[in-house]
Amino acid sequence: MSKKFRYAATLSLAATFITTLLSTSGSHASAQGFNAPVAIATTFISQPVIQAVAQATPDDTAESLQDAIAASSLANLVENTQAPADLSKELECLAGAIFFEAKSETLAGQLAVGRVIIARSQSGRFPASYCGVVYQPSQFSFIRGRSMPSINRSSRDWQDAVRIAVIADKGTWKSPVEGAMFFHAAHVSPRWGKTRMAKIDGHIFYR
Repeated sequence: MSKKFRYAATLSLAATFITTLLSTSGSHASAQGFNAPVAIATTFISQPVIQAVAQATPDDTAESLQDAIAASSLANLVENTQAPADLSKELECLAGAIFFEAKSETLAGQLAVGRVIIARSQSGRFPASYCGVVYQPSQFSFIRGRSMPSINRSSRDWQDAVRIAVIADKGTWKSPVEGAMFFHAAHVSPRWGKTRMAKIDGHIFYR
């Protein structure tokens, strides 16, 4: 083989080797670019779970709740009020009016009647005593002449009336119609030119 031919063959072999080496290196880089795993950064965000809160109580429900609390408190006060062993004449008249006018009504209704009698006695427009107010002619239908009907003094109704009379007299609990000086049964409609305050149980009260 001639010297020139060997030289050409050597160059050709070197070129082939270099080409193969570059091709292999490029394929490896390509494989790394597409097949190597890629780390993805993640961030965990912690957020509190918010539970729905109940809606505010409607006004009518709130008022009903307040009325229930007031009624319960008045009942407790009545239960814990000591009835005097011997009633004065004035408390006897006040309790009698409460008994006959409102014994079948709630404690609040009984108290309202009692406070009307007290308001009258302090107004200067009516007699200045409980008995004077109760026995004033043509004011209370249960009065016959100058006397009240007989009362079963061992009954719970009378005991409650006495306790309500004590509470009303001391002013330890105000009535829902404080300041009222007139009332009538709800089933009648007198032509009164007075300011109506409220209806409690079977009575309508006016100032």
